[in-house]
Amino acid sequence: MEQLKLQILADQPATEATGEQDRKTRGILSQQTLERENQTYANTAGVSQNNRDLGFVPGYCDVRTGETIISRFADGRPSPVHTLDGLPVSWVALRDPNGRALATREGIIAGFIHEGCFYTRAQAAEMLKH
Repeated sequence: MEQLKLQILADQPATEATGEQDRKTRGILSQQTLERENQTYANTAGVSQNNRDLGFVPGYCDVRTGETIISRFADGRPSPVHTLDGLPVSWVALRDPNGRALATREGIIAGFIHEGCFYTRAQAAEMLKH
């Protein structure tokens, strides 16, 4: 039952009115939420392809602890985009039968790491606007 609840929460779109703040508050990521974020920030520096050349690396932040990590493939190699498979075991709340990460637990947000600092997608987009 808990896995079903997490899957439902992970697949619910954030409303236009609440936007990124809603996603931060809920902090449950899935492949669908990552895809929606990519669409929202498509023409900004809030996506990897638009900020990579400036030294931004896709990453994640646990808002409960402040811990940040770069995005990695399941085998541990750094990923050029946001992927869920390389997240720490304790950050993943739902996996498919093959062990692939489907959703994070609450409190995990996607963003970027640049020179040791974490930036949300909105912060990266705003910072690089100028």
